[in-house]
Amino acid sequence: MEKLPRQVYTSEFRQQAVEMVTREGLGIAEASRRLSISPKTLTNWVRRAKDGGSPDRAAAAPRREVTDTEAELSRLRRENAELRMERDILKKSAAYFASESWRGTR
Repeated sequence: MEKLPRQVYTSEFRQQAVEMVTREGLGIAEASRRLSISPKTLTNWVRRAKDGGSPDRAAAAPRREVTDTEAELSRLRRENAELRMERDILKKSAAYFASESWRGTR
């Protein structure tokens, strides 16, 4: 199945959509129907605008860069979780095969 391209909305469109809900008193369902957008998308824009931000995602708080130490820590935690999962699988399989060998001797 082919993936649909992601919709891109201009900042002006987002602001006008939020104004339809906040200033004109239109419901989110009705406004989203009129604009042919998802109600969830419009809800997110309205929530961002009410929190004092812009409904535009690009105007969100700037992301900070990850330091080398943080990247290494993240990699090690991921590796540790993977190793624990492998260990647990091996424990369970060893217990299963040990119980199978006991059944065959009785």
